[in-house]
Amino acid sequence: MNIIVVGGQGLVGRNIVDRLRLQGHQVSSASRRSGVDLISGEGLAQSLAGADVVVDVSNASTFDDMAAFEFFKTAIFNLLLAEKRAGVRHHVSLSVVGTDRLPASPYLRGKALQERLIASSGVPFTIVHATQFFEFLLDIITYAMGGQAVRLSPAFIEPVASDDVAAMIARIAVGPPRNGAIEIAGPERARMSELIQRFVLDMEAPYEVRSDAGAPYFGATLDEFVLLPREDAERGELGFQAWFEQSEYARADW
Repeated sequence: MNIIVVGGQGLVGRNIVDRLRLQGHQVSSASRRSGVDLISGEGLAQSLAGADVVVDVSNASTFDDMAAFEFFKTAIFNLLLAEKRAGVRHHVSLSVVGTDRLPASPYLRGKALQERLIASSGVPFTIVHATQFFEFLLDIITYAMGGQAVRLSPAFIEPVASDDVAAMIARIAVGPPRNGAIEIAGPERARMSELIQRFVLDMEAPYEVRSDAGAPYFGATLDEFVLLPREDAERGELGFQAWFEQSEYARADW
């Protein structure tokens, strides 16, 4: 099977590429590094020639302004157009649990638009909704930081290891399109502020975490359950402590 992984140089993309190659598939990574630009469309037609499946794990470079929305809108328009011309038979897209519930966030509003365009494109598809990656916790801290204080919502989350998400996407990529969405979450539930407080303590990082129900999450205010998956979500294997102990953060030198 000929599979193109868009965003194949990123955290999840590299993992997916490696998994699919080990299975014996012909896999190519499409990214700016390989001469493919989702915004200008440069290199897209050439990279998709002969592709059976396209896995899109590309991401915006910003999270909390309209640039994220514009990236997702332009990128998916160009990608789907190229896929239809190339005769792609399965589009697999990585998205976020709760995307359609938080329109105040430009990032999530852009992801929701992507999903609508994918569903109406005529290209057979599967959308994977994932909860927050453990690897994403540091980005949450960075965007919520004011000085040494980090104000975070006490909303519940069920974060997942990116490795578990990559394994799921690699499996879906070689299967039939679902023409719908499937969810994956981690095995444990915690309040965001409490889990990140634990993360900060484990890293021995010099931050003070404050729980604040009004703290914005990439432009949106959260209620307690808005980031939780459905009951039928698939579950990753790694919990927080197991993930942390094998991560680079367990050895961070502050």
